[in-house]
Amino acid sequence: MLFLIPIVAFILLLIGPSLWVRWVMARYRMDLAGIPGTGAQLVTHLSERFEISDLVVEKTGNLQDHFDPSAPAIRLSPANYDGRSLTAVAVAAHEIGHAIQWSRKETVFKLRTRYVPLARRLQRIGIFMVSISPILGLITRHPIGVIGPVVGGVVAAIAGAATYLIVLPEEWDASFNKALPLLIEGGYISDAQEPAVRRILKAAALTYASSALFSVLAVWRWLPLLLRR
Repeated sequence: MLFLIPIVAFILLLIGPSLWVRWVMARYRMDLAGIPGTGAQLVTHLSERFEISDLVVEKTGNLQDHFDPSAPAIRLSPANYDGRSLTAVAVAAHEIGHAIQWSRKETVFKLRTRYVPLARRLQRIGIFMVSISPILGLITRHPIGVIGPVVGGVVAAIAGAATYLIVLPEEWDASFNKALPLLIEGGYISDAQEPAVRRILKAAALTYASSALFSVLAVWRWLPLLLRR
């Protein structure tokens, strides 16, 4: 049974950060009477304040809040787009932080352009390698035909997740060098709300990395098939 301990610890390492991010976002999602505007309205207000021309705000799916520089657009999940909660305000400000990085052509914003596509490619390669392992096993009729792609796929998926860590300085800058100061200095949040907003902004900064770690578990969906071989 002792061999299960490192396996359980590894799985907790993969899913723990993602569960924490979701818990923080959900904890502060209740609308508050003291917040005068929605997340979408805050984006519009701040984009005008910082003179980020042609920036639009749109709805997207749940947990898919992001800034798209190609549009340019900030896309917020329905709860953050229409909500008047601390989560809506903090996430909107975080995405505005990215828009500010982009509009100022800051070096830190280039981390996303350079490394996020690489991370996504590595994750796709990992899933692909694991998915073809049964076929290679049938062709080679040798355990290495199954084990080799599985090991390679897991390594590629983990490398993809690790690549997202390189982008953390950009995410941290958007949260704590951009979003938090403008929320405090602009009087958008009270002193009592600041600790909660800090937690939300930390969760927003870790969203990419935590989701990438969670996605490593996708390679394990093939294990029941492999174990039957």
